[in-house]
Order: sequence, then structure tokens, then C-alpha cells
Amino acid sequence: MDLEEVAGELYALPPEGFVAARTEAARRARAAGDRGLAREIGALGKPSTAAWACNALVQEAPDEIAGLVELGDLLREAQQTLAGDELRQLGTQRSRLLAALTRQARAVAARRGHPLSDAVADQVEETLRAALADPDAGEALLAGRLTAPLSTRGTGFGSRPDLRVVPPPRPGRPAPASRPRGTGREDAARRAAEERRRAAQERREQELAAAREEAEEAQRAAAEAEEAARAAAERAGRAARRQEELTARAEELAAELERVRAEAASAEAEAARAARRSASADRVAERAADDRDSAAARVTELEQAPLPD
Repeated sequence: MDLEEVAGELYALPPEGFVAARTEAARRARAAGDRGLAREIGALGKPSTAAWACNALVQEAPDEIAGLVELGDLLREAQQTLAGDELRQLGTQRSRLLAALTRQARAVAARRGHPLSDAVADQVEETLRAALADPDAGEALLAGRLTAPLSTRGTGFGSRPDLRVVPPPRPGRPAPASRPRGTGREDAARRAAEERRRAAQERREQELAAAREEAEEAQRAAAEAEEAARAAAERAGRAARRQEELTARAEELAAELERVRAEAASAEAEAARAARRSASADRVAERAADDRDSAAARVTELEQAPLPD
């Protein structure tokens, strides 16, 4: 087991499995007696979500990433040799490739169970842009061992990116210098001191790993909190706009209700007047009917009365 092999395994894992696997790998190295390797494994940083997505993209599409890095080399050469039209064509190709690879990274992350937010996708695209701008960034991306997204400080090709990658393994650790043999008591004291030093070193490594993990968790929590705050602000804005719309609609409905109530009151008054007119007409009709009946009875009476001699 060497650092390169362990790092290859760790950075192929999903983010939530990294810390436990790193701890187990360091434990195995210590159990095998390789404390130096255990320290190096413990120093491997947990990748951020954007860095993990970039590493996953390299694992699934190494040829496309190699093409991206090669395009960056061509663009740097083109600045010295090509005409403006050719530069613009390469620039268009660059933009299309960046967009396509960012979409592919989102698809890979979603397929592996970790869909990317827009903010993280922007960090992925910025990392790809850095790989275009600087050959060191391109090599770092191709290694698939990023612990944080890359960024180009400044504009234009050739600006140096801020690289945060896993340090490469040392070619070999020098053998400990031989010490002159001493008395049995001196050897025992030396061994006891060495054991105390190793125990203190292990405690320091554990504390450092725990502190690093806490810092990474705090950074991740801060990013998530910022994203949540931005989303909450957007929801609050939408809710405020909806409230304004509903308030305006309520005012319209209140005005309409007032108008309808006024019309209803007017109709009620008109109905009352019509009822009174109807009642008066009924009384007039009754009197007219009585007069008609009286006149008819008088006619009948006169017709039946005998004529005088």
C-alpha cells in the first residue's frame, strides 16, 4: 500500500464516505508499521462538493478533460500565431466545451446521488476554466485529486490559478540514521522516549485530522447556510409579491362588493315602491269591482221591476 494507491481509492468515493475510509486507511498503515504513510494519509483533505464533482468527471470522462487541457495549450499558442478570426473560433469552441463539460459534470453527480446546486455548478465551471488557462491547473484536474475548486485570479489566458490539490507522494522516505549503541539502560530510555514521541505524534495527527474535519464541515455548513439564505430570500421576495397581488385583488373585490351592495339596496328600495304601488292598484281594482257589481245589480233590479200602469 502506498499513498498514490490510497489516494486513488479515497478520491473515487462519494463525499460522505471519505473521512471514514481515510481513517481506516491510516489505521491499516499504522498497523503495518508505516507511520509515515499513516501521517500522509491522515493529511489528505476531504474534497468539497465541487472538487468531488470535478474528480468524478475526470474518472468518467478522462478523454474529454484531456481535450480541454489540450485546447488550453492551443489557445495559448494561438495568441501568438493566429489571426483574430481563428482566435474567435477557438474562443467559441472553448465556451461550448466548458458548457458541455459542466452539464456532463452535473449529470455525473446526479447519477452518483449528489445533484449539484447552481452555485456548485458555477465552481465546477470555474475549475474547468482554470484548467484551460493554466497548464498546472490542467494537470491538477487530470490527476483527479482536487480537494477544492480551482479559480483563475484575473482574466485572460496565462493567469495563475489558485491551486488546492493533494500533494504528490514523496519518492521515498529516508531511512532513519543509525545511532550508536549504548548501554541497556540508555537503550530502554531511548525507546521509551521514542514511544512517547510517537504517541504524542499520533495524538497530534488525530487532533489535526479532527480539526481539519471540523473546518471542512464548518466551511460546508457555511456554504449551505449561504445557499439556504439566498433561497429563503428568493422565497420571501416571491411571497411579498404574491401578498401585494392578493392585497390589490382584495381591494378590487371589496370595491366590487360595495358596488353590488349599493345596487342591491337600490333594488330593494325599488321593490318596496313597486310593492306599495301594487297594493294601491289592488285596492283601486277592488273598489272598481265593487262599483261594477253594484251597477250590474242595479241594472238587473231595474230590468226585473214591473212597468207602471
